[in-house]
Amino acid sequence: MNKPIDDYAVYITEDVLGHISDITYKKMFGGYGLYYQNRIFAIITSDDKVCFKATEKLAEEYAAAGATQFIYTGHKNKKPTPMPYWRVPEAILEDRETITDWVKKSARLSQGLA
Repeated sequence: MNKPIDDYAVYITEDVLGHISDITYKKMFGGYGLYYQNRIFAIITSDDKVCFKATEKLAEEYAAAGATQFIYTGHKNKKPTPMPYWRVPEAILEDRETITDWVKKSARLSQGLA
């Protein structure tokens, strides 16, 4: 794992999400999984993008706020694969109230509540 992604994960978990208790992260697939109350709600990709989990309905809300769907392109013998994660716009990362709302909405998916 290279140093910049490590620094970015610390920045996201401490500076952007540090006001929310129970946020943790773990290395996975060249990036990180972000967890709220031990349930994955987002990923940090290897190119330093934060992507929140979303169902179709939640994806529409995120897209309306400027989020774009994460497309995995790391397959050797497969076409690019749309993933159920949406890249969080910088403006949302800088808005504590909105980012808190997004964390809780995406975390509800992992609890089977959305």
